[in-house]
Amino acid sequence: MRNFFQSRALGWLGVIGVLLLGLWFPGTAEATGVYQMPLVSPGADTWIIDDANVLSRLNEGKLGNEFKQLAADTGTEVRLVTIHRLDYGETPESFASALFEQWFPTPEAQANQVLVVLDDVTNGVAIVRGEAAAATLTEDIATSVAEDTMGIPLRTASKYNQAFLDGSDRLVAVLSGEPDPGPPAETTSYEIEGTFATAEETEENRGNATVIVVGFLIAATVIPMATYYIYQATGG
Repeated sequence: MRNFFQSRALGWLGVIGVLLLGLWFPGTAEATGVYQMPLVSPGADTWIIDDANVLSRLNEGKLGNEFKQLAADTGTEVRLVTIHRLDYGETPESFASALFEQWFPTPEAQANQVLVVLDDVTNGVAIVRGEAAAATLTEDIATSVAEDTMGIPLRTASKYNQAFLDGSDRLVAVLSGEPDPGPPAETTSYEIEGTFATAEETEENRGNATVIVVGFLIAATVIPMATYYIYQATGG
């Protein structure tokens, strides 16, 4: 009978170990890799893949129509991809480059393509473009679109819809041959509660998680022992 309760205690400890790993390493199974993305080829009527689910349906439709019209007018295709969690060691830049190569494996297929990738965990934005598109969407403009036009609303208040709408307006203008409207001025002060925890909140949450885990460990040890002694005392 003692072996039975020892086995139960070990079983509880195993469960607690799994819970502990889940608390300290959340979401690892939810990471998105390049090869999990749907295939897209030049001319495909797929303009937005909102894997992170940060865009409203209204704005997703608006952006898709703008990119479709741009492709019809200029032959240049812009696609937006949002990712909720990247594989370990991956960055928005490395993910965007790998996805661009997967979707458009030859220089000819890449020529008129522009790919914008957002990771909503870091709010990082990366833009990759083909040779023909780069003639108008230069490196400096692409960097400014990612870091300023989209980066400012993302940094100030994680305003994803505004970031993509502003970024789209600038991309469409530049790729249509119009003068670059430039980035917005980073002067507005947004008094909106941020979506990311402060360092103090992170430490507090980590402390709470530790207390919960320790409580589970104590319970996993004490309950089987108490049950065993009660069983012995009652002559079971």
